[in-house]
Amino acid sequence: MTAPSHRPTRTAHPVLAAFVRFVVCGGGVGLASSGVLVLLNDRMPMAVANALVTVVSTLIATELHSRVSFRSGRRGWGVHLQSGLTVAVSYAFTTGALLCLYAVRPEPSALVEQTVYLSASALAGVGRFALLRIVVFAERATSGDAALGKASVVMAA
Repeated sequence: MTAPSHRPTRTAHPVLAAFVRFVVCGGGVGLASSGVLVLLNDRMPMAVANALVTVVSTLIATELHSRVSFRSGRRGWGVHLQSGLTVAVSYAFTTGALLCLYAVRPEPSALVEQTVYLSASALAGVGRFALLRIVVFAERATSGDAALGKASVVMAA
């Protein structure tokens, strides 16, 4: 008689799971920010409201990404600064994409404009995820762990 075989339970790849959490957290904050922006529209100039909402939503999203998306122990203003820089790079990327569109097509249709913007936003989001995961929320190795990490890399190669 043979013992029953146990099939390992299948779990999502950790990077994929982190990406899904990243999208849900970031998307949730983005939707909430959109609602707040509409509410503030009549109370202050749109540029001021947008700046305020952008800063607050970036702070909230960074905390969510730290705790939920990447489950990192890193905290503090340095993390917020690094995350804010990734937001600035994403903003520059999406703005650059739209400026390129306007250079090629001075009066694009709303559909083309939104397609370019959303495509650039998606690419910027993937890049931001990678930067946050690899740089901002990466667990820092201690000196003992670093030697083990190098040995593991050598063995893997």
